[in-house]
Amino acid sequence: MSTSEPKPFTTKTNGTHGAVKTERQRSPAEMSKLLDRLPPHAIEAEMGVLGSMLLEPQAIGDVVLVLRSGADFFKPAHGAIYDAIVELYDKNSSIDIVQLNQVLQDRDVLESVGGTNYLIELANAVPTAAHATHYARIVREKAMIRELIHATGEILATAYEHSDDARSVLEDAEQRIFRIAQQSEQSEIESLHDLIKATMETLEANEGKQLIGVPTGFSELDEITTGLQKGEMIILAARPSMGKTALALNLTENVAMRGYGVGFFSLEMGRQQLVQRMLAARSGIDSQRLRRNMLQPDDFRALMAACDELLDAPIFIDDTPGLSLMQLRAKARRMAQKHSLGMIVIDYLQLMTSGRRAESRQMEVSEISRGVKAMARELNVPVICLSQLNRAAEQREGHRPRMSDLRESGSIEQDADVVSMLHREEYYHQNDEEWNEEMERYAMQGETYKDMRGVAELIIAKQRNGPTGTVKLTWIEASTAFKDYTSARPPAGIDHSSGYHNAPSPSQSHQPSRDGGPAPFNPGKGSGPVSDFRDGGGPDPDEENNLPD
Repeated sequence: MSTSEPKPFTTKTNGTHGAVKTERQRSPAEMSKLLDRLPPHAIEAEMGVLGSMLLEPQAIGDVVLVLRSGADFFKPAHGAIYDAIVELYDKNSSIDIVQLNQVLQDRDVLESVGGTNYLIELANAVPTAAHATHYARIVREKAMIRELIHATGEILATAYEHSDDARSVLEDAEQRIFRIAQQSEQSEIESLHDLIKATMETLEANEGKQLIGVPTGFSELDEITTGLQKGEMIILAARPSMGKTALALNLTENVAMRGYGVGFFSLEMGRQQLVQRMLAARSGIDSQRLRRNMLQPDDFRALMAACDELLDAPIFIDDTPGLSLMQLRAKARRMAQKHSLGMIVIDYLQLMTSGRRAESRQMEVSEISRGVKAMARELNVPVICLSQLNRAAEQREGHRPRMSDLRESGSIEQDADVVSMLHREEYYHQNDEEWNEEMERYAMQGETYKDMRGVAELIIAKQRNGPTGTVKLTWIEASTAFKDYTSARPPAGIDHSSGYHNAPSPSQSHQPSRDGGPAPFNPGKGSGPVSDFRDGGGPDPDEENNLPD
C-alpha cells in the first residue's frame, strides 16, 4: 500500500471581510509541467492585426501605439511581416501587398514567412480594419504574459543558482517584474477640445478657493505655490544642519492634521527618532530635554497633549535604509492603495540607489530623479524630495544657495517642478559677536525685519507653474520647528519657552530683553548643534570636516 505525500497549503486573509481562504501550493513537479506548456498566444488576433494593416494603412498609426515591435507576436513570421509593414509605412506613408512582397523578398525572408499566397491570405483575414486596435491589444496582452513567464523562469533559475544573499536575488526579481509593468504605462492622446473642457470644469470647481493644492500650513508658502500640486516633484534642498528634515516633518504634520494621508520614506533616520522630533515640535518641548528624559511636569502635560493631537494623524513612516528606486515605487504604490495618500516625502534623494549598475553616480542620481518624477505623476500626489547641496554656497559671499549647488546631478533641477532651498544665515554666525551686535542694533532701532536671528528663508528658485520668490519662516531651535514668520518679539520678562503655540521667537529666547527689562536668562555665546542632532543650530567642526563634497 502506497501513501501519497501530503500537499502543502497556504492561507490568505481577505482584507475586506477577514475571511480566511485556503489555497494549495503547487508542487515542484507541477511547476515544471507549467513551464513546459506552450505560452499563451492568439494567432487569430495576430492575423487580424496584420490583415487590418494591409486592408487599411491608416490603421497602422493606431496599432503602433499599442504594439512595440514584431517581438510582441508569438509567431516569428508574423513579427517579421509586422516590422516590414511599419518600416514601409514610416518611409512611404502607404503600403500594399506588392510593396510588402518586394521588401520581404529583398530581405530573403519571403518564403520563410509563407510566401505571397500567405500575404494575400492575411489581407483577406478580416472584412474591415475597424477592430485593428482591439486585435493589437489582445496581441500585446499575450506578449506581456509571455514576458512575465520568461521573467519568472529567469527568477527561478537565479534563485536556484545564485550564490549571493537573498536580498540581491529579490531585488533582481523585482526589477524584472517592474520593467514589464512599466511597459504597460501609456497615456492616451486627448484633443485640445476635451482638455479645455476639463480645465474649465476644474476652474469652476475651484472658484473662490485661494488654494487649489494640498495646504502646507505655512501661509506665505501657500500664497506663492497655491498649495502643493498633484503630480509634482518638489525638491527641498539645503546644506547639513539647516533643518531639511525638521521642515519636512513640519510639512508632514501640517498636511496630515488637515486630513491628507502622508507617506514618509526616511533613509537617514529611524522611525522612533522621527516620531520623537515630531512630538518635540508639536509640543514645543526642548528636544534635548526630551532625548535626555529630563522633562518637567509642564513638559509632560504638553507632551501628552501633542500625543493626543497626533495619535490619529494619517502619517505612515517607512525607514528602510538604502531604498532602491524600484522598492520606493512598489512601497509607495501599496501605501497609496491602502491609505489614500495626499503627499509623499523622501528623506533624502542622495541616499537612494537605482538598483542597477550605473556608469557614474551622476547618471544614477539622474535615473532616480526621473523615477521619482514618474512616480509623482503616476500616483497623482505631490512628492517632496529632500536633497543635499554642495559646499559652493559656504564659499560664496552671503552663503545663499543656488540651483547649481544641487549635488551629484544637474538633472534634478530639470526634472523637478519646484526647487526650494532652505537657508539660515544665523547658521554661519554662531560665534560672530560683531554680527550678533549688528542684529541686536537692528532690533533696538525697530528694524526687526533686518534681524536674521531665528529666521529661515525658503528660496523658491524654480516653480514650473508659478512665480519664484523667498518665503520667510521663524526657526525655533529648541524644539526644531518652523512656523510662519513674524518680526514681533515677546515682552521682556515673560518666558514663552514651553508650548508649541506659545513658543518664543528664537532670537528673543537667546538674547537679553530689548527694552532694558529683566531678561528671561543670561545671554551666552552661540554654540553648534547638540550631539548627534542633525538639524540643530550651527555646524559641528568635526562633522563638517567629514562631510562629502
